[in-house]
Amino acid sequence: MPLSFTSFRTLTVALACVAGNAVAAQPQESGPKSAANLQSQAPAELAQRLQALVQAEIAAGKLPGAVVLVGHRGRVVYRQAMGQRAIVPQAEAMTPDTVFDVASLTKVVATATATMMLVERGELRLADTVGRWIPELQQEAAKRVTVLQLLTHVAGYAPDFDLKQAWTGREGMLRALASEGLAHAPGSKFVYSDIGFIVLGEIIERVSGRRLDQFFAQEIATPLGMRDSAFRRLDTSGLASDEAVLARMAPTERIRGQQSYLGSSFQGPAAQGQRMLRGQVHDPTAHRMSGVAGHAGLFSTADDLARFAQMVLNGGALEGRRLLSAASIARMTSPVVVSEEGWTRGLGWDMASPFSANRGELFPLGSYGHTGFTGTSLWIDPVSQTYVVFLSNRVHPDGKGDVTALRAKVATMVAAWYGASNRPAQPSLENFEAQYAAQVAAQMPRFRLQAEKARGAFVPAVRVAPSAVLNGIDVLERNGFQPLAGMRLGLVTNHTGRNRAGRSTIDVLSTTKSVQLVALFSPEHGIRGELDQAQIADDVDAATGLPVYSLYGKSRRPKPEQLQSLDALVFDIQDIGTRFYTYISTLQHVMEEAAKAGKPVFVLDRPNPINGVQVEGPLADADKLSFVATHTLPVRHGMTMGELALMFNREQGIGADVRVIAMENWRRTQWFDETQQLWVNPSPNMRSLTQATLYPGVGLLEYTNVSVGRGTDTPFEWVGAPYIDGRVLAQHLNARGLPGVRFVPVRFQPTASVFKGQWCGGVNIVITDRAQFRSVRVGLEMAAALRHLYPQDWKAERLLALLVHAQTFDALSRGQDPQALSLTLDSVAEAFKLRRQPFLLY
Repeated sequence: MPLSFTSFRTLTVALACVAGNAVAAQPQESGPKSAANLQSQAPAELAQRLQALVQAEIAAGKLPGAVVLVGHRGRVVYRQAMGQRAIVPQAEAMTPDTVFDVASLTKVVATATATMMLVERGELRLADTVGRWIPELQQEAAKRVTVLQLLTHVAGYAPDFDLKQAWTGREGMLRALASEGLAHAPGSKFVYSDIGFIVLGEIIERVSGRRLDQFFAQEIATPLGMRDSAFRRLDTSGLASDEAVLARMAPTERIRGQQSYLGSSFQGPAAQGQRMLRGQVHDPTAHRMSGVAGHAGLFSTADDLARFAQMVLNGGALEGRRLLSAASIARMTSPVVVSEEGWTRGLGWDMASPFSANRGELFPLGSYGHTGFTGTSLWIDPVSQTYVVFLSNRVHPDGKGDVTALRAKVATMVAAWYGASNRPAQPSLENFEAQYAAQVAAQMPRFRLQAEKARGAFVPAVRVAPSAVLNGIDVLERNGFQPLAGMRLGLVTNHTGRNRAGRSTIDVLSTTKSVQLVALFSPEHGIRGELDQAQIADDVDAATGLPVYSLYGKSRRPKPEQLQSLDALVFDIQDIGTRFYTYISTLQHVMEEAAKAGKPVFVLDRPNPINGVQVEGPLADADKLSFVATHTLPVRHGMTMGELALMFNREQGIGADVRVIAMENWRRTQWFDETQQLWVNPSPNMRSLTQATLYPGVGLLEYTNVSVGRGTDTPFEWVGAPYIDGRVLAQHLNARGLPGVRFVPVRFQPTASVFKGQWCGGVNIVITDRAQFRSVRVGLEMAAALRHLYPQDWKAERLLALLVHAQTFDALSRGQDPQALSLTLDSVAEAFKLRRQPFLLY
C-alpha cells in the first residue's frame, strides 16, 4: 500500500532518534565530537584510501587541494587537508580550517533553512505565492509560483539570468526578475534554477525585514557556533578579524576568468584582470548582487558545515540550541517527485536527480545533500548517521578543474565503511529505502497529471522575439565583410556553407571586392558533400578555379605551405551536434595549425540543429581521444561550432586567434526546423532532422556488427542484422517504456555498407515526442538489448570505439540496467552544462 508523506516523515524522525540513542555517550542534541588525533578515528585503511584517491586527482590537475571531513554517530571520524590551498601567485598549503566559497551549498545551509524558520514562525507558508511578496513581477504565471515550487526547482524559471545582460545590485536584479518570465509551466518540469533561489532570498528579506546575510548571521551561524561562516559583501567583509580570515581563504579564479562567464572579456587594467578572487564570491550573478544572494555567496569551513550537518541529523538542534523542529527537518528531507522520470528533491536538498552524483554508489536512496560549483559538497545519511563534507576550490586558478567523479568516489568509500548496509542487524536501511520507493511511486501519477495540466494552458516567456535566424555568413554579409576587409582568405567549407538565400559561401566570398578568396579547404565528404570514402584527394574547384586542399586525405590538417600566403582562415560548416561527427575535429585541427602559423580563424557560426539545451552521454575518456572524439565532450554536447571553437581554444591551450561571427536571433531551445532555414544534408546519409536527432544514440552502434540503415532510404532510423528477430527486439525495447519513442519491427535489405545485399530483421525507431526523446539513452538501451538477446551474435567490443568511455562500456558489459546508468550520465551532463557555460554565446 503506498505510504503517505506522514509515514515517511515519521520514519525519518524515528531513525534519527534510534541512531542517536545507539551512541549512548552522545545526547541527541550534541555537536560533532572530535579527538586530538582525528586521523586515528577512522580505520587506517579507509584513511589511506581516501588520501590516495584525493592525492591522485590533485596530481592529475583536477583540483589544487581539498579538505575532507567525515562525521559518524555524533563524532568527527576523519578530517584531513590535502594539496594546496593556492597555486598562484604563490603556493600555499591546504589547512583544515581553510575558508571556502561554498557556492550553491548556500541554497541549503542558508536559504532553505531560513525559509523553513520563517515557515515555523508562521510568517511564511510553503503555499504562499511569489506574487504575494514580490507583486511587481510582470508575468502572471510567475506571480502564481509557490515557495514550495521554488524550493524544489519546479517553479519554471531558467537556470540563471541572461549573463550578458548588464545590471548590478539588488535593484538591477529586481528589474531583471520583473521582466524575466517563466520558461516552463510551474510544477511541470524540474530545472535546477539559481533564479528560483534568488527569488527565495528576496522573499526572506521582505518577510523578515533583514538582509539575507544578516538573517543568516543572527539566526543560523551564531546559534550553531559556525564562527567562520558568513556572506562576504563586496563593500564589507562581514567577518571578524578579516585579515586573519582572508589568509585562510581558498582563492578561486582570476577576475578576467570570472568575467568570461558573463560572456565578455575583461575591460579594466591588465593587472586588475589578473588579480585572483579571494574572499569575493566567484558566482557572477551573486557578484553582481554585492556578494549576497539566495543561490550563492556563503563562505564556510569543513568544521562549520559539520556542525550544520550534525544539527540536521539531530532533528534540528545542536548543543541545547534548537534551530528547527524535528517536523521541519523531516519535511525538508522527505522526497518530493519533481520529474516524470521519478527524480526527487527535498526542500532545498538534493536526493536523486541529475545533480546527486555526490551521493556515490552506496548511500541509500532517501539520503540527501548538495553540491557547489566551486568544487564543494555535503551529503548526509540519516540511516547510518553519517555525513561527508568535501570542500575544494577546483576552479583555481583557471576554471578547468573537475571534482564530479571524485566527490562520488569519496562518498562511496565512506559509505562502504560507515553505511548502514554494512550492518545486517539494522533493519532500518531496508525499511528506509522501501519507504522512499513507496513514497515516490505514490507521487508519480499525481506529478504526471499535474504536469500535463500545467503545460496545457501555459505560454512560455521568451527572452528574444522569434524571427528568422541569421547565420554567421549572413551577419558578415550584412555588415559589409568589415572584419575581413583587405584580407587574403582560405575558406574551410563544404556544401552546407551558404547564406539564407541559398548562395554558397564560396560564391559569396569569391565575388566580394573587399576580400580576396585564394584557397579552399574541404572536410570529410568533400567540398560538395557527396563523397563517402576513406580518403579524399586535393582538387580544383570547377566554378572558381581555386585549389581545394583536402583535410580528409593522407593529412587531416592544413599544411604550413598552404597557409603561408593567407592572412586569415574562415570556417563555415554545418555541424549536427554529435561528438563523433568529424567536422568538429576538422575545426580543431584548423585552429591548431592556424595558431602555429599566426593566422586568425573566423568561425561563421550556425545552429546546433538538435537544439543547444539537451546534453547527453558520457564524456570521452581523455586517454582515448581521436578524430571521432577530438575533445572530452559528451556524445550530445548542445553547442555550436563557434562555442566549441572557444572551448577547444581555452581548454586545450591551443592559443589560436579565434574570432566568432555569431548568429542573430537563434535561441538555444530551437530545433533546426524552427530557424526558418532550408535543410541541406550535412553528409550523404544525414538526410533529415529526424536522422540527426537519432544519430547520437544510433550512431554509437555503427562500428559494431549491425546495420544502422546505411544503404536504405532511412539511415539511422532502421537498425538490424540477419541474426535479429525484429518482433522480439521491438517487444523488448517497447517494454522498457522509454519516453518519446516507439519501436516497430521491420525487415530490410541494405544496398550498401554493413550486410549489403542481406535481409536483416530489426526495428524502425519512431520518435513520438522529440522533447522527451533521449537519443543516447536509446542507443544504450539498444546495446543492452542486443547483448541480452543475442550474446553469441552481437560483437559488443567495437561499441567502445564511438562511446569512448570505458566505465560506461564496462557497466553495459556487466549487464547493468541502462536506466540506472542513465542517472549517473544525467549527472555528468549537468556537470558539463556548468563547464560549458563560459563559452556559450546564446
